Amino acid sequence: MSPVPPAVRAELAPHGALRAAINFGNPVLAQKDATTGEPRGVSVDLARELGRRLGVPVELVLFDAAGKVFDALQADRWDIAFLAIDPARATGIAFTAPYVVIEGTYLVRVDSPLQAIEDVDRDGVRIAVGSKSAYDLFLARTLKHAQRVPAPTSPAAIRLFLDERLDAAAGVRQPLVQFARAHPELRVIEGRFMAIEQAMGTPKRNAAAAQYLRGFIEEMKASGFVARALERSGQGDAAVAPPAPLR
Repeated sequence: MSPVPPAVRAELAPHGALRAAINFGNPVLAQKDATTGEPRGVSVDLARELGRRLGVPVELVLFDAAGKVFDALQADRWDIAFLAIDPARATGIAFTAPYVVIEGTYLVRVDSPLQAIEDVDRDGVRIAVGSKSAYDLFLARTLKHAQRVPAPTSPAAIRLFLDERLDAAAGVRQPLVQFARAHPELRVIEGRFMAIEQAMGTPKRNAAAAQYLRGFIEEMKASGFVARALERSGQGDAAVAPPAPLR
């Protein structure tokens, strides 16, 4: 393991600790331990490994939605974050290549006439979304006819879908499938409307840190660290992103 350049450490831990934004809104990346309530998951493991290499303590800054992580950027509340790559977010965040790729899809009722992804974008269709999530940002750009109905978080979007009798709930495939298993009156539509590329990011001003993080993430994928972290947290069906050329 090569020594971390001082400029990288200064950018990633300007307050003495590595402040890592952890988003519980995406359970593929982070969860609360059922016994202890402590944060766990691949993003937590990556943050702690990065802190170990920097030789600084890790401070986990907890959020319940990705949109709130991005909003906290302006308040300087974190040094690294784990978010899906999106053009709107890239205005303020320097992203690595993705380390995990997950799917965005829809939850509907069993008797819904919506059978395929392309059926959903129709006049009169109302879709519950977690406000400012990666899939919400994507659907805001791509839907031509259906209406997005925002909820504060992704779990809240499912509740909104049920309570307001909306036509669909958009979200990450894994938690939607898990919810549908416990509710046989619901089903998840096959296929996806987007591939959600989950990456590590740092404020765009951190040029040296951004370059270091790109190499760090590629090493974590190649070494099997990401795959093992996903398996430990019960997310072994999530796909590790393919290698990306360093630039």
